Amino acid sequence: MIVRFLVNALALGVATWLVPGIVLTASRPEQKILALLLAAVIFGLVNSLVKPLFVFVTSPLLLVTLGLFLLVINAALLLLTSWVAGHLGIAWHVSNFVSAFFGALLMSVVSFLLGAFTSRQQVHR
Repeated sequence: MIVRFLVNALALGVATWLVPGIVLTASRPEQKILALLLAAVIFGLVNSLVKPLFVFVTSPLLLVTLGLFLLVINAALLLLTSWVAGHLGIAWHVSNFVSAFFGALLMSVVSFLLGAFTSRQQVHR
């Protein structure tokens, strides 16, 4: 569970670093790391509590698009995470849906790659 959280936090960090419109506004490095970890916690909670409802409601659309609509759902979850983080005073923000969409795409790729790597490492132990 901790490994999965760290993989998601790293994926969120990569998206924050590479996608224009996803920004950390903290000034010092330790504040940036804390803000990113807190955003990852919020994203994990939003992902576990809200995503199942979104998936259930949009299941016909998910079937028609062969699951690609999950990127739109994940983008909406990133925007929701940004909104919650803003209300909690966390220095992490997603500016618009396009940034959220590309952030969700990048997070999916990074999570998949890191998840495959960490799963392989756990099997070989």
